[in-house]
Amino acid sequence: MAKEGAQRAEETEQMIEKEGGREGAEGSAAGSLRAGEAKEMRAVVLSAFGGLNKLRVSKKAMPEPQEGELKIRVKACGLNFIDLMVRQGNIDNPPKTPLVPGFECSGIVEALGDSVKGFEIGDRVMAFVNYNAWAEVVCTPVEFVYKIPDDMSFSEAAAFPMNFVTAYMMLFEVANLREGMSVLVHSAGGGVGQAVAQLCSTVPNVTVFGTASSFKHEAIKDSVTHLFDRNADYVQEVKRISTDGVDIVLDCLCGENTGKGLSLLKPLGTYILYGSSNMVTGETKSFFSFAKSWWQVEKVNPIKLYEENKVIAGFSLLNLLFKQNRGGLVKSVMDKLLNLYTNKKIKPVVDSLWALEEVKEAMQRIHDRGNIGKLILDVEKAPTPLVS
Repeated sequence: MAKEGAQRAEETEQMIEKEGGREGAEGSAAGSLRAGEAKEMRAVVLSAFGGLNKLRVSKKAMPEPQEGELKIRVKACGLNFIDLMVRQGNIDNPPKTPLVPGFECSGIVEALGDSVKGFEIGDRVMAFVNYNAWAEVVCTPVEFVYKIPDDMSFSEAAAFPMNFVTAYMMLFEVANLREGMSVLVHSAGGGVGQAVAQLCSTVPNVTVFGTASSFKHEAIKDSVTHLFDRNADYVQEVKRISTDGVDIVLDCLCGENTGKGLSLLKPLGTYILYGSSNMVTGETKSFFSFAKSWWQVEKVNPIKLYEENKVIAGFSLLNLLFKQNRGGLVKSVMDKLLNLYTNKKIKPVVDSLWALEEVKEAMQRIHDRGNIGKLILDVEKAPTPLVS
């Protein structure tokens, strides 16, 4: 492992030298860029909310770091279900279009803004970005940037922040997972689902119930204790195995699963909603699907929660970071997660790599619930030629 880390560090240095040499050659070519003319980069641009056809790769002005920011030459970007909802405009207070989607990336530090400490040009990093991640270059505040372990690839690093921080904070910060508890997680084959399964394995005697599409079962059967088809009556299956139910329910589906999840909770159990993928049934936003999912949500009676000793909670990592200013808390969680990674307790699962120009196909794979683990946009990957 140490040998691989040394090789990766050497490769990074060579890449930096190569980029530096290229920039030097470009700088020596007088007149190649007129004074004040902005350098350009490739980026995925969402022209308007809607279907896959609203996405395209185009040229944009390259950003420069402001005070307290890092400029990162992006190598890989994470693709999450929330990105589908952003594309559809299926979120609260969506930003104006056109915009560059994406909330996490990995790459190499290329420049430092004023007052930035703790990082150097050439550092391998992963970062949260408040949009704009799907581009060749991003700038983001230093508090959202973390150094990558030597033996972690750029694709693994891009698959790490959103999934593992979300999973860790729900399990340990919100639900207080302890030895001997039981957890039900939906979409067990996805990026967060696999992170949940791995983190549960770090605590003794935790039972993990998972739901997933049947074609994923063979690939993920060893990551959970009990696995059920996502279309089956999992409530009865769980109660057959554990008559009292479970201690923690992690729900990214919403709709009718809210009531089912609450019904499965043991006394002092915690239900956490962290997504609403049931509202995404097609390529574009559907008001029918939204209304159906909303009306299927069981109306929560606080008195009933009191009588049954149950806890209901919500979790949004992006709001925690960018609206509620909890970057310091997330930093402490990342430190714990990177320690677990270094000790080989956890490892991000990468489903597949896609070129920026293949973002539509990558998104369709998530629409189809076809991924096991995380889809990654590889900035340096060439599009796969079409086979006639």
